[in-house]
Amino acid sequence: MRRARILVVDDEKLLRWSWAQRLEREGYEVAECETAGAGIARLDDGEFDLLLLDYKLPDLDGLEVLRRIKPKEADLPVIMITAHSSLENAIEAMKLGASDFLAKPVDLDVLLLAVRRTLEARELAREVHRFRDDEKERYGFGNIIGRSAPMREVFDVVSRVAESDPATVLIQGESGTGKDLVARAIHYASPRAERPLVTVTCTAIPEHLLESELMGHEKGAFTDARAQKKGLLELADGGTVFLDEIGDLPLALQAKLLRFLEDKTFKRVGGTRDLTVDARIIAATNKDLAIAVREGQFRSDFYYRLNVIMLRLPPLRDRRDDVPMLVHHFVEKMNREFRKDVQGVADDAMRVLLQYEWPGNVRELRNVLERAIILGRDRTIGLDDLPADLLSPIPAVRGAVLQLPTGGIDLTALEKDLVVQALRVTGGNQTAAGRLLGLNRDQIHYRIEKFGIDLGDSST
Repeated sequence: MRRARILVVDDEKLLRWSWAQRLEREGYEVAECETAGAGIARLDDGEFDLLLLDYKLPDLDGLEVLRRIKPKEADLPVIMITAHSSLENAIEAMKLGASDFLAKPVDLDVLLLAVRRTLEARELAREVHRFRDDEKERYGFGNIIGRSAPMREVFDVVSRVAESDPATVLIQGESGTGKDLVARAIHYASPRAERPLVTVTCTAIPEHLLESELMGHEKGAFTDARAQKKGLLELADGGTVFLDEIGDLPLALQAKLLRFLEDKTFKRVGGTRDLTVDARIIAATNKDLAIAVREGQFRSDFYYRLNVIMLRLPPLRDRRDDVPMLVHHFVEKMNREFRKDVQGVADDAMRVLLQYEWPGNVRELRNVLERAIILGRDRTIGLDDLPADLLSPIPAVRGAVLQLPTGGIDLTALEKDLVVQALRVTGGNQTAAGRLLGLNRDQIHYRIEKFGIDLGDSST
């Protein structure tokens, strides 16, 4: 692990030496300069993690050094040290970007504490920055996969919505279409990307706690309110609140959120003071809210205020052209995640993936591929790796009873027809066809010979 590098700029040689000796014993790497000009030049030549800067130097004062270095070294923490301590100097140093201000003579233990605290704060800031960069990469536009016509429309709307800060957005779509992914992409492509994104799943929090979670509460507001608590709206100040499954939000809370959408103000539970928060609202639901309004299950005024910008996500069955691209994306991602080396999907298996209706949409496709990659033994995903539900041309009706036609039925012809259908769906794969009919390979092979089925015809 690299040692933190500290640059000491002070015109007192003995002082520089004593600080350097102590800091090096603590594991830091220290460089020394006597003048401001030498210190600025040293910063240009090497990377440092902290600057200890004397206020009074032979050529420039510390404030002027800050003015010159901060445009290039904005992230470099600076501890200003001076024998001429004054409140005005401290305030000016902080305005110019100093992290701390110490007065001479400086106790070495106090100096070490300030150094540790400043370096820890810098590392924490770096971690937050790395986390936000990771979030941007993970949830940016590049993770919304598709180039079909419906998805091109989605990309166009999302890019414009991201720039229309702070307009409210309502995302509607079936479960599994990626509403949460789109909400995150909007946030991270907007001017609010450096501020918090707070996600609230309206069905995951009990109704009697949801208001407190969103708006916070005052001490004593209810039995267990032993202290004041900020709500998620406050914590998202300057950022975005993503309200998932908004269609299930209780009517009483809809009225309170309506006020927030109108003027960005609300009261904590048990509070009397209005609080103002700058948070963008993105809501999502798999319900048709227009129908919910007509049925009295959703407030019309809240719906119209939410519905400033409506974004409808297409189901996967309406964008089948995107299936191969999605498959490639998920296979690559899961290869890294599970340390596999799956090269792709066999042609007959891809035909099944393209023909399937995908009631669970992209989420279901991902789950199918994850199962196939984890359990599969080959480097190519084949029909044997797909669940039986995907291989059936007609969704199974469990518990149903087949009604015998009044004119009777030719059981032999029906059996042959079912075998032919199973072989056709599976592209002639006898093992997979047998699985659809509850038969093993020998049993399906017996019936192929019994009925004289031409496998060439059945695979088309």
